[in-house]
Amino acid sequence: MKLFVGLGNPGSEYVRHRHNVGFAAVERIAEHHGLGPWKKRFHGLACEGVIVGRKLALLKPQTYMNDSGRSVGEAMRYLKIAPEDVVVFHDELDLAPSKVKVKRGGGNAGHNGLRSISAHIGNEYERVRIGIGHPGSKELVHGYVLHDFAKADAAWLESLLDAVAAASGKLAAGDAARFLTDVSRSQRDNDEPQASTRPVAAKKEPALSSAGHPAGERQAKRAGALADNLKRWLTGRRKEG
Repeated sequence: MKLFVGLGNPGSEYVRHRHNVGFAAVERIAEHHGLGPWKKRFHGLACEGVIVGRKLALLKPQTYMNDSGRSVGEAMRYLKIAPEDVVVFHDELDLAPSKVKVKRGGGNAGHNGLRSISAHIGNEYERVRIGIGHPGSKELVHGYVLHDFAKADAAWLESLLDAVAAASGKLAAGDAARFLTDVSRSQRDNDEPQASTRPVAAKKEPALSSAGHPAGERQAKRAGALADNLKRWLTGRRKEG
C-alpha cells in the first residue's frame, strides 16, 4: 500500500496559493481515479481506493504546513506502512514552473512541510517536486508561495495536474521513472500545435470574358489584329517604294 500526501494549508483563502499545489495534485488524482469520499482522519482529510490493482491512501494534512508531519506520522502508523511507501507532493521553488522531478531522501531545501515530515517519520520517503519557479530573491519567497498562481499559469497548471493524475498509477506501482516519462510525454503532446482546420483555398480559375472566353484569349486576339495591321502597313510601304 502507498500513502500519497499532498502538502498545503487548509482554508478557502489558501486554495489557489502556490504553496497548495500539493493539495491540488492529490485532489486531481482522487478525481481522475474516482477515489473518495474525503473523510476527516489523521488530523487531515483522507480517502482510499485502488488504482492499477494497488491499494492507495490519499492524505491532505489539515494541521497547516509547518506541522504536516504530525498528520503523516499518524496515518503511516495506523496504515502500518514504511516511510519508503510514503509519497509527498509539494511545491518546489528550485524548479521552473510546470517541471516535475522525483527524489527519495535528501535535503528539504527550506520547505517547512518537508522539514516537519522528516522530523516525524525520517527522511527516506519519496517526494514529487512540482516546480513553481523562484521570485528572484530570498526576501520575496514568503509572499510568493503564499500568493495565488497568476492567471497566466492556469494553462500549464491544469495540464500538469491532469498529467500527474493520469500517470499516478506508475507511482503507486513504485515506478517513479515511468511516472516521469508519462508526465513528460503528456506535456509534450499538449504543447504540440494542432493541425490547421482552415479549408485550403481553391485554385483560382482564369477570368472569363462576357462571351465565356478566358481573358487571356481575348488579349491574344487583339495582339493578332495588331500584327495583321502592321503587316498590311509594311506591305503598302514596299509598294510605294
